[in-house]
Amino acid sequence: MLGQKRRLADLSEREILSLAVASEEEDRRIYASYAEALAPEFPATAAVFREMSAEEGGHHDRLAARYAAKFGDAMPLVRRQDVRGMPPRHPLWLVRPLGVKAIRRQIEAMESESEAFYRKAAGQVADAETRRLLTELAAAESGHRALAAHLAADKLGPEAQAAETAAERRTFVLQIVQPGLAGLMDGSVSTLAPLFAAAFATQNAHDAFAVGLAAAIGAGISMGFAEALSDDGALSGRGSPLLRGVASGVMTALGGLGHTLPYLIPDFMVATAIACAVVAAELIVIAFIRARYMDTPFLKAAFQVIVGGVLVFATGILIGAG
Repeated sequence: MLGQKRRLADLSEREILSLAVASEEEDRRIYASYAEALAPEFPATAAVFREMSAEEGGHHDRLAARYAAKFGDAMPLVRRQDVRGMPPRHPLWLVRPLGVKAIRRQIEAMESESEAFYRKAAGQVADAETRRLLTELAAAESGHRALAAHLAADKLGPEAQAAETAAERRTFVLQIVQPGLAGLMDGSVSTLAPLFAAAFATQNAHDAFAVGLAAAIGAGISMGFAEALSDDGALSGRGSPLLRGVASGVMTALGGLGHTLPYLIPDFMVATAIACAVVAAELIVIAFIRARYMDTPFLKAAFQVIVGGVLVFATGILIGAG
């Protein structure tokens, strides 16, 4: 039947070898893609993946030679997607920029799956030489899995580890911290004026909550789209615009909701006191993040954030009480 998958146990030795050849070629190209993508920022890790790609190419050649020696040149088309129970290779290598930790996790999974395939296949072929080859390749894939799990410690020197750690941190800051921090600052500060203006104008907790909720969600949507549409990341290296937009939008909304939620409390004065405490906590968190990831001294960051926050806070109160 068209599209029907077969079980590994139902494959002949010829089909098993054909499947192994196709799988090794696929993995070789995946590792080569990782090496090419990582080379600019993670040259030491890229060199390891080039070695792994070459090894997979060697496995491919050994399997192809074994197939040709036993069955000739005509090789049936048997792919991973044709065999039940063989997980597909997820196209992480097409994502830019790539995360080294995510790649290492995928490598571990890929090699674990390949090892399991070779061990099971070796158990069902009758030919001793083919069985020995498949067993050797299972051991090789096990070595690759261990290498992926301990890549930094086993293959990279201290200088390379330090350089790649710095590159990972820089990527994390560009893709997550910067848009998230911009959103948190916007949500925490820009929503203060409308929230407290409504609160002091109406003296009603429910009305203040409605205004704050609308301001927080509206700002989150606006910031999310603005960040996503501002830069596609192709030249700046800032990563996926969708990821940055989500980070910015979510943190903007959370920043606004933090001091809005206390107005769910019916008592206006109690809600306002708690909201003011939350505002102070938000500003301290923003100052800490700026000091931690943006290399800004904490006191300087705190002064800048608190002055801006107090000015916006006071503006809202003055407008609402006027």
